[in-house]
Amino acid sequence: MQRVRSKAPLAGRVYAELKKALHTARFEPGEPVREEAVAKWLKVSRTPVREALRRLVSDNLLVSTEHGLTVPQLNRDQIFELYAMREVLEGAAAALAAQHASAAAVDFMEQMLREEAATKNDATRLVEINRELHGCIYRAANNRYLVRTLQSLQDELEQLRGTTFAWPGRPPDALKEHRAIVQAIKRHDAQAAETAARLHVRSALRLRLLIMRQDAGGPRAAMT
Repeated sequence: MQRVRSKAPLAGRVYAELKKALHTARFEPGEPVREEAVAKWLKVSRTPVREALRRLVSDNLLVSTEHGLTVPQLNRDQIFELYAMREVLEGAAAALAAQHASAAAVDFMEQMLREEAATKNDATRLVEINRELHGCIYRAANNRYLVRTLQSLQDELEQLRGTTFAWPGRPPDALKEHRAIVQAIKRHDAQAAETAARLHVRSALRLRLLIMRQDAGGPRAAMT
């Protein structure tokens, strides 16, 4: 008798593909995401697509409207709320990392700083380095619940358009801010690490608001 394969792993792969598509602007804010179209695109049945879409709604990466499921478009108030939470959580992560980071973790952070300095104005690469650096700080905090919450927050922030790294003068400023965070972590100075992380988030918010005002186009970016 032929064994029936579980659809759960397939639904997980569909979920991962859809999440990646949302983060890379395959779907625009306000655009419907239809079950049938996704199944056709990914060459799968509609059942795993349906399961994946339910997860994305639960993650707030899709919203249910009268026109079906659509990609949410964050308004100004939501952005303020997200960055307010990001400031608190990133500050906590940096403070905990200052207490718990291993020598290997600090070495990796410093390697990311060297790569960031060498990359200069390549916004796409800077976004990747930024993600790796912040991810290392999150993990160094040694708190699985904080990491999980920050990842969820990052998923929502990645719905935003544009990247602050494309703003004139941002790359060197971001590098200075990152260095301040990492140096405080290396010194095991939790208060300084938290302060530096909070200032970094405030700078990112200021530029995010400028991008919203002046640039309605451009690709989505990772949390910066």
